Order: sequence, then structure tokens, then C-alpha cells
Amino acid sequence: MVTPPDNTVDATGPARRAELLDARRDDAIERAAQIIRAGGLVAFPTETVYGLGALGLDPLACARIFEAKRRPHFDPLILHVADVSQVDAVGHMGPTALILAGHFWPGPLTLVLPRRAVVPDIVTSGLETVAVRVPAHPVAHRLLEAVGTPVAAPSANPFGRLSPTTAEHVAAGLGDRIDAILDGGPADRGLESTIIDVTGDTPTLLRAGAIAVEDIEALLGRVIDRRLSSSRPAAPGQLDAHYAPSTPLLLGEPGATADLDAAGLLTLTRGKDDDRFAVVEELSDSGDLRQAATRFFAALHRLDERGLDVIYARPLPETGLGVAIMDRLRRAVSMTRR
Repeated sequence: MVTPPDNTVDATGPARRAELLDARRDDAIERAAQIIRAGGLVAFPTETVYGLGALGLDPLACARIFEAKRRPHFDPLILHVADVSQVDAVGHMGPTALILAGHFWPGPLTLVLPRRAVVPDIVTSGLETVAVRVPAHPVAHRLLEAVGTPVAAPSANPFGRLSPTTAEHVAAGLGDRIDAILDGGPADRGLESTIIDVTGDTPTLLRAGAIAVEDIEALLGRVIDRRLSSSRPAAPGQLDAHYAPSTPLLLGEPGATADLDAAGLLTLTRGKDDDRFAVVEELSDSGDLRQAATRFFAALHRLDERGLDVIYARPLPETGLGVAIMDRLRRAVSMTRR
């Protein structure tokens, strides 16, 4: 058995840094799979954000995820599998789940299903449901095939902070707490998966994400329920405070007398007076919300690294993927106020 690196701190010096693996190398995929199979933690790219992977049916390995992220145990994990044929081992797929999976998988959709007994309680936070998805990223797919069993993988960041879209983001946040980082370049979508609960009579949106809810409703031919916040989450991303940079974040325009010499701006499109801010991050010069979604977390990371006093975020239209972006901004503001 391969022993994962020991990242604990001892009296002789600082913790070891995570092993950096280049996903372009076949041996890197196998090395990452070996570490996961041995109970270790490996960050890896998906089309949404980087995930922090561990053996999904091993409660001790999953416990390491909570420890590394400092994640509360009442917040469930998502199981990732290589193919839809593997889902039945962990959850029951009814007719609606099969329709959604057939259209959106592989891809950035997570389905909350009735769980099988084999799924550890630590994964579901004691709920009778389990969240599952089949990622589309080729590196994630190869890794999941190499591991050969479901992999639990929340975003690879300290709990409550900005989701990582590059290996560098992971290294900055968790580099001394995990075993390896599989570098597959920037995430394509840059926004977490959409989560739909299909355990009841009516599908329910639990987290807005990289697939617009309008696209899901169009496929199903009906309006679905929405339950985006909960103090007892049924899926990740439902807590009121989440997704925050270290720099204080405010939603809206600064006051007339605000000092903007050390202030940043996150905006969909740049305005004529925006040069008054120290730094401006424009998400899409054409106002394209899909492009904005792919750039959202990366832009916030860049602003957070500038040593600013405050970041102002200008509200986006709440249609399509703008719903998911605004959901994250509101949660980030709530985290800032804590």
C-alpha cells in the first residue's frame, strides 16, 4: 500500500507541502489515485472548480477532508463517480434523475438521491440522501477511473473561503494540509455545480451553479422548487455565509465620500468612472453572464491578493448564471460581516 505524505506539524519544523503532480503525465494520474486509495487527500481539477478528493466510502478518509478544510460536519459532501453506471451503488435514481443525468452528465450537475446503506454517515451528515455527480473534466474522469471507487470531493479550499479554480489557489489555501495537488490547469466553468434534489415529488434547486435553472426547467417542462439556504444543509453551499475573500466585501456602490485609493471593484462590465477604484476586475466586456461565471472566482482571488482595504461588488442581472453569481456574492457578504 502507498502511504500518503505526512502533513502533520511536529517540533522539527513546518508541515510538508503538498506534492505537486502534473496531470499531463500518465504517472501523475496513477500517483494521485494511489494516494487516494491509501486514504490520502488529493486536490484535482473538475470543469467547475478544484475538488479535494478522498475515498468516498471510507469514513476515516472522509474525516480528513473535514479536518483539512475545517469544515463543519453537518455540511454534506458530494460523491464523484466516473460513469452514470456507478451511481446505483451509492444512490437510487428515479425517473427524473435519469432524465437529468441523461442530458447533463457528464457535467456540472449534482443530484441529491436516496442513499444506499454503503454510504458512510460522515458523507451525508447523517441524512438519508446522498449528493452525486459525474464530472466532465478529462483529468477528473481519468482519476476517478484509476481510483475505481466513488471519490468524495468538496471544493479544495478552507471552509467558507473562495473556491479554487487553479492549482495555485489550492496551494495557497490548503498546501500544507493535504497530500497532493493534481494540476490540470484552470477550471473551465469556474463556478460550482448546480445541485438538484430529486428525492421528492417535485425537483428542488438546492444550489444555483454552472447550469442555469432555466435550462433544467426547460428540459423537465415544469418549474422546480427552490431551497437555496438552510441551517441544516441537504447539500453543500446552502449556508448563509460562504464563498468569501479575506478582504472585506460589500455588495453595491460606494458612498459619495468613500476613499477608493485602496478599494477594488468587481463588475460585469466596466463603467466610465470606474478608474476611481484602485483595481477593477471586469467579468465580461460584452456583459455575457456565461463568460462572467467562468471568470468570477478567479477575479475575486486576484482582488483578494492585492492587499486592498475593501472590495465592492456591483450587482449582476439575476437571470441565467447571474442567479448563481449573485447567490455567492450575498453569501460572501454575510461571511464578511461575521
